[in-house]
Amino acid sequence: MSIFILIKRTLVISIVLILAFFVHYTLPRNEVVRIVGATERLETFGINRFFYAGIPGGLEAGESRDVRYIDTARPSGEARVYRNEDTGFWPPFLKFDAADLQARARDKVSSGEDPKWVRVRYYGIRSQLFTIFPNALNIQPVDGPEDTAVPWTRMISFIAILGFGAWLWLRLRLYGTERVEPFLNRMSERASAVRGFFGRIRRMFSRR
Repeated sequence: MSIFILIKRTLVISIVLILAFFVHYTLPRNEVVRIVGATERLETFGINRFFYAGIPGGLEAGESRDVRYIDTARPSGEARVYRNEDTGFWPPFLKFDAADLQARARDKVSSGEDPKWVRVRYYGIRSQLFTIFPNALNIQPVDGPEDTAVPWTRMISFIAILGFGAWLWLRLRLYGTERVEPFLNRMSERASAVRGFFGRIRRMFSRR
C-alpha cells in the first residue's frame, strides 16, 4: 500500500467520523419517559463547559452557575436526566423558552403507580465521566411508553453523510490518479537517477 493511499484513507475516515459525531450530537432525537422531577442545581464547569448551551461569555473552568434539569425515568425504570437550557441560534433550534419548558415539566411530574408518559425531544449526549447531559427541546404527552416516532431527520442526515463520504473518496481517488501519483512517479524517477549518478561515481573511484 502506497503512502498516498494510506493518507487518503486516513483523511476520509477522519472526516466522516467527525461529521458523524457532529450529526449524532446535534440532530434531535425522541424518547418516551416519565418525569419524576424538575430542579435547578448549581453546576461547576470544567472541560465540559463546551457542551452546555448559553454559557455566558468569559466563563472559565471552575466557575459555577445555575442549570435547569429535568429528571425522568424510562419505561424500564432506568434514570434519565436532561438539562434544560436555551440554545439561542446555535444549535439552530431557536429555543428561548427554557423557563416555560421547566414549568410544563413540573406539571407532568408523576409516580410509578400513576404514570404520565411524555415524549422528550432532545439533542446531545450523556457522559457520566465528564458530567454532560443532553439538552431537552420540548416535551409532549403521549398515550403510553410504546409510543414511537420515526427519526426522519437523523436518517436523512446520515444518508447525506455517507453520500458526502463517497463523493470525497472518489474526488481524492481522482486527484491522486491525475496529480499525486504522476508526481510521485516523477520523484521516484529522479531519485533513481540521483542514485545511479552517485553509484557511477562510487564505481569510478573504486577502480582507482
